[in-house]
Amino acid sequence: MKTALASLRARSLPTGALSVRHFSASAASASRKLVMVNPATEQQETFAHEADTRESIQSKFNAALQAQKEWGRPENLEKRVATLKKFLELINDDANVQEGARRLTQDMGKPISHAAGEVKATRARVQFFLDNIHSVLQHEVVNQKDALVEKISREPLGVIANIAPWNYPWFVSCNVYAPALLTGNAILYKPSEFALRTGEFQMELLHQAGVPKEVIAPVYGAGDVGAELLRLPVNGVFFTGSVATGRKINEAVASRMIKVGLELGGKDATYVCEDANVKNAAASLADGAMFNAGQSCCSVERIYVQKEVYDEFVEEYVKTVKSFKMGDPMDSATYLGPLTRGSQLSFLEEQVKDAVAKGGKLLLGGKRASVSKGYFFEPTVIVDANHSMSLMKDESFGPIIGIQKVSSEKEAIELVNDSDLGLTGGVYTKDAERAKRVLGQYNTGTAYWNCCDRVAPALPWSGRNFSGLGATLGVEGIRTFTVPKAWHLVSPQ
Repeated sequence: MKTALASLRARSLPTGALSVRHFSASAASASRKLVMVNPATEQQETFAHEADTRESIQSKFNAALQAQKEWGRPENLEKRVATLKKFLELINDDANVQEGARRLTQDMGKPISHAAGEVKATRARVQFFLDNIHSVLQHEVVNQKDALVEKISREPLGVIANIAPWNYPWFVSCNVYAPALLTGNAILYKPSEFALRTGEFQMELLHQAGVPKEVIAPVYGAGDVGAELLRLPVNGVFFTGSVATGRKINEAVASRMIKVGLELGGKDATYVCEDANVKNAAASLADGAMFNAGQSCCSVERIYVQKEVYDEFVEEYVKTVKSFKMGDPMDSATYLGPLTRGSQLSFLEEQVKDAVAKGGKLLLGGKRASVSKGYFFEPTVIVDANHSMSLMKDESFGPIIGIQKVSSEKEAIELVNDSDLGLTGGVYTKDAERAKRVLGQYNTGTAYWNCCDRVAPALPWSGRNFSGLGATLGVEGIRTFTVPKAWHLVSPQ
């Protein structure tokens, strides 16, 4: 059980977390209160801020448009760097870590120890962006001959919309706002309606660090507020969430030819070879499937096991999953908390029902946990799975796994690629050359050898097919918030 991998996780769909009810103001007298529901207790609480209106969003955009002109000036780079260094200091402060973790756990049910790990691990991302911002923004001379100089510079996009998720609201939000601010952009930041308190706290710390409130402004609300953001003449939209919503966003802004970054779903698969260390593979993949209650786009959702080690792997896998403690997410000993969205419970139950009807064998879980309150779902293991099942084709986003026996490497690769999604894929084997051969045939943005469900600041995070457009993290994730300018310079003769 590798709970320390909390520092490596990232990403995924912003449908879910604290169930939030938005009472839209279609009439002047209507309430715009945002009511949150703690997913572990189902207790309701009114958020401190009301949902934004079309008028308030427009006002924030107008202010951001003006503030960005000064913030984004090339000579203000060191000021921007100093501000983000101050933000880094603030998230190094233990009191802020604890407060950030508390809000995150209340928002979406993430176990408190994992929530603290997410806040702490955000530091490495901020530090990476700080370490690399100067090299990315440095003018690149590509040709120099006699009086001619040809070079490339990079300028900020302008004002961008950042529509953030609930499942990793520190990690994924930081992937956008940190490099976007450093490169000189202004941001309208919409936290997920299921992680409002977490989004609010990040904005408080950024403003405390010295980022002007006009340069990064929170926009609160549900889907209708996100739609209002898309109406604005922003220079880029960056969204993490469901494939369905991502497609709608892309279609809504396509005619405007602005930068769009979409981190969407995953149906992440792994192949366990006959020469793998079975015990290690089972422990790693159990954690990769169940961590954060399976609510990560890079959570392991399909496992293909070579027939020679299938029975041994299944035995070890079930043993590991049984060791995970489910319960109160405020308890530091808890590994499995609730699902963030109550609506996901019935979807997972339907996947189990469908899999069993099509020949799957339920070894563990399969239903809502027997607790009086909260959106808890038992960790679920289904074997003898196949691709006729929704479990092996449709993103689950919960603590559920399908395990399928395979007879050959070729069969495993074909099954891994049998998906409309292409986020990550892995292989467990002792043979390095075999790993390269297998991973090289996966149509995924990320490849894992003897590991899973991890993200690194220095590596780009991207998806293939319906898993998204563009990339965050790595130097590519800094460049994405800029536009290049080509300079043809001829000195007078």
